[in-house]
Amino acid sequence: MAARPGPAAPHWADIGERTSVRGVLALCWIHRWFGRWPYRLCAWPAVACHWLANGLARRASLQYLQRLQAHSGVLGRAPNWLDSLRHFALFGDTMLDKLLALGRRYPAQRLRLHDNPALQRIGRAQGGVFLTAHVGCLELCQVLAEKVPGLHLTVLVHTKHAQRFNSLLARLDPLASVELVQVTDVGPAMAMTLGQRVAAGGFVAIVGDRVPVHSERVVHADFLGHRAPFPVGGYVLAAALGCPVYTLSCLHQDDGYRIRFDLFDERIVLPRGSRDAALQDCAQRYAAWLEQQVIESPLDWFNFFPFWDQAADAD
Repeated sequence: MAARPGPAAPHWADIGERTSVRGVLALCWIHRWFGRWPYRLCAWPAVACHWLANGLARRASLQYLQRLQAHSGVLGRAPNWLDSLRHFALFGDTMLDKLLALGRRYPAQRLRLHDNPALQRIGRAQGGVFLTAHVGCLELCQVLAEKVPGLHLTVLVHTKHAQRFNSLLARLDPLASVELVQVTDVGPAMAMTLGQRVAAGGFVAIVGDRVPVHSERVVHADFLGHRAPFPVGGYVLAAALGCPVYTLSCLHQDDGYRIRFDLFDERIVLPRGSRDAALQDCAQRYAAWLEQQVIESPLDWFNFFPFWDQAADAD
């Protein structure tokens, strides 16, 4: 029987943090002194306990894997609870890479850039917007400067519910400076600032797979055979900036990650008479891109909440 999250699914931002700062800090020290495999051996019990204790995330993980298999057959068989545990375990491993990336300690030689025409434009032409998702380890874009000269990136995120994670970053590397801009507060002044950065050749990255915290501005698109809500903020911002839009992914590959840029649109236009249809088209194209990412790397999508049942907060 398929696992289904309950009908009254909470908004993703209302799901409380369960991160133990001291525990993660201790695991990072284990990695620093003993390496990756000792880290994994010590992290597995913590991951298993979290998997057992967080029923909502566990059921959401299995629902995602079941719908991925039903839609694409990429897993080769019906997923079970052990696959969900493996999903959690990869997230635990990726958390270490996130911290290493933000602390500028991830080995750059393990990053592989997919060479294509879109990559050739990055850092050599005008700036733009990156549409991305909670896939893989996007924080590794912090170390792209060595491989992509001229890449200046501003990441729009929701950090209101990440106080423990930000505290952890400060303790791991007090000298690390990671600028985070709240996507829930991109008003005219912030849009003007972002426009200036893009005009100067910089790039703005925004995730497109979580609905706004306080907004009704969502559209529904087909994702893995089911309708799901997607935010429109990234498309509205890109249209206002009048710049090229790219997709950005950073997925596990071999012993490292593969980073890929692709052109999404030269310029997003939202005509006054068909604005809703244009936003719907953008969301559906984004959902199709996201499907490609999860089919390529099934355990690399880290939205551990009832994705298809989420709803925008109308407050």
